[in-house]
Amino acid sequence: MRITARSRWATVIGVTAVSVLALTACSSGSSSSESTAAASAPASEAPASAAPVASECTTPTPVKLQLQWFAQAQFAGYYAAKDKGYYKDQCLDVTIVEGGVDIVPQTQLAQGNVDYAISWVPKALASREQGAMITDVAQVYQRSGTLQVSWADSNIKTGADFKGKKIGNWGFGNEFEIFAALTKNNLDPAKDVTLVQQQFDMKGLLSRQIDAAEAMTYNEYAQLLEAKNSKTGKLNQPSDFNVVSYEAEGVGMLQDAIWANGEKLSDAAYQAQTQAFVTASLQGWIYCRDNAEDCAKIVTANGSKLGASHQLWMMNEVNKLIWPSPMGIGVADPMALTQTITIATGTKNLDGATVLTKEPDPTWYTDTYAKAANAALSAMGLNTTGDGFAPITVTLMEGGN
Repeated sequence: MRITARSRWATVIGVTAVSVLALTACSSGSSSSESTAAASAPASEAPASAAPVASECTTPTPVKLQLQWFAQAQFAGYYAAKDKGYYKDQCLDVTIVEGGVDIVPQTQLAQGNVDYAISWVPKALASREQGAMITDVAQVYQRSGTLQVSWADSNIKTGADFKGKKIGNWGFGNEFEIFAALTKNNLDPAKDVTLVQQQFDMKGLLSRQIDAAEAMTYNEYAQLLEAKNSKTGKLNQPSDFNVVSYEAEGVGMLQDAIWANGEKLSDAAYQAQTQAFVTASLQGWIYCRDNAEDCAKIVTANGSKLGASHQLWMMNEVNKLIWPSPMGIGVADPMALTQTITIATGTKNLDGATVLTKEPDPTWYTDTYAKAANAALSAMGLNTTGDGFAPITVTLMEGGN
């Protein structure tokens, strides 16, 4: 795997600097007390001022946010920002658009159908390489939540143990951490393992048709613990399984981020709207960190079909992927950026293809908006790094009910 110099991403690239007054929350020039600006500050520096602009909102700006899946706690911060009035405080009228099997969020964004989108970094960068001019304006998830889960008696404890096993994967760009783990352990994916196309559930593992199944910490892994063990008649326990974390393996890739239209970021009004949206969204995630139970209920009230215990589990596990955020919520760790680009450009799949054919233009990511949001939220007395964060304890029920 080709190593990308850390220094390339240690200083991130900012958007065009604008004045404090330009970065208000509404296109009409009005905003709330949470509106902030990156006044003439490059993205590698903290905003020159995070002072609120004291003016009343007259006409909220309509904004559409595209999710990458259906309503669930994976996106709780955005639902909380809407439910608690944080978007309204920023003079935004936000409509949250659910995703689905055939919906590519970053494509919806690039085509102008929505104003912002949530997507994994590698997938969005692949679309960017194909011409979608989009920019990561807030790296919400700080670490990968992808696992490879196996039964405990299979003795698959690390990526090196994949040799000779049937390894399930979802495809569609979700498999590159698996290939990165194989590469790291000098395993040939064409000879040393049997790769199996996996459905978006855990039936293949539960029936032992595959040896190790791909899973997210916040979803599919919980499905295993919600299912009864045929031998004991009781729910499966964590001790029944071995879990290989790709984050722990050192091959994790950055996932959920807020993406904006890169071409429109040259427009002062869209910059202002983006700042307002990022600030309110990150405030929503802070609320969900401190109020996990309430956020799970908010998502359910917005139409999620997941059971109560599964929803709360998801909220708790998502919080673990966000907190702590040592550099401030929404600001990416340069090492994580480097690792993601290294894997995306240097890890080959069975066909010899990589996620990206070359390193992306550095303008794909900016921390200007997240840093300004952190300054504003800190001024409100909110903890934006999650120092001292402790997850709650969640008891899963059968079927996630």
